[in-house]
Amino acid sequence: MNPFQTPGAFCWSELITNDVQAAKDFYGEIFGWQFKEGKVGSSDYTVIEVAGKEMGGISPVPAQSPTMPPTWGTYITVENVEATLQKVEALGGNVLMSPIQIPPNACFALIQDPQGATLAIISYG
Repeated sequence: MNPFQTPGAFCWSELITNDVQAAKDFYGEIFGWQFKEGKVGSSDYTVIEVAGKEMGGISPVPAQSPTMPPTWGTYITVENVEATLQKVEALGGNVLMSPIQIPPNACFALIQDPQGATLAIISYG
């Protein structure tokens, strides 16, 4: 199974933190993760690799949210972000962040279930 192509699969985990280097030092030592530096748009982004496969990422706390505490987030693959957002709202959930495009072909949004738990949904292509 390829989690990036399987709707409903957990496909990506992401840490947002105020000290990316400290996080890399900590998790790299514990789990043996490798890291690849890059950008998502104009923002710095570190990709987490396990056994040569990209599995997640680490990014700094967004400038517009300086008091945000460090947190891990989870992404679940969907076929269509817009259609999934309609289902979320129909079932009593909330859209916390409207769809954002990630070049070249991904799109994600942040949702909240009726009990208050949050997660991201993402489509590739």
